Amino acid sequence: MSDAVHDYTTEVLDWRPFVRPIDLETATPEQLEALKITPANKKVSDYVLTLAHDPESLLHRSPLFNGIMYGRDGLDRGGRELGAIGSSIVNRCIYCIAVHARHFNQATKTTEIVEEIFAHETEAKLPAREQAIFDFSVKLSAFPPAATAQDMGCLKAVGLDETEILDLILSTAIFGWANRLMHTLGEPISHT
Repeated sequence: MSDAVHDYTTEVLDWRPFVRPIDLETATPEQLEALKITPANKKVSDYVLTLAHDPESLLHRSPLFNGIMYGRDGLDRGGRELGAIGSSIVNRCIYCIAVHARHFNQATKTTEIVEEIFAHETEAKLPAREQAIFDFSVKLSAFPPAATAQDMGCLKAVGLDETEILDLILSTAIFGWANRLMHTLGEPISHT
């Protein structure tokens, strides 16, 4: 790890796309269906409005993302968020780090783990369960074949079952994809 100063935060960041997001007023029926727009929805993010340029992909992406990150069974919310943080640290996605660090803190009611990761990145020293989850997500994100049977054994040793490990793999993998997509489609911006 370098001694460089990092821009990690749990504050809400904006994301500025490089391509113009679709305009809801002129969106096609396919785009609106993919966005599942209803009067009760909150503001749709510029990221999702940018993804709506490909409504067929977005139509499948959103339910997949929600199923992975918010599924009722398997790995707890904190574990899924920690997988997203590990992937986002490897990929240097400042926006996703901020979002998922905030969600992790909310889910676990603690800030110490995120503070340690912010300070030491992939060299963070965490409690055993969180360490196994974080290390696995980092390895899987940096170079998938680096995550070995020994790493699976570490996850099982801290109490994760096969369904929870699958959830960790999925949450880490979807952020490997999402981080890279966000980097190519736009950039995070601070409110300050």
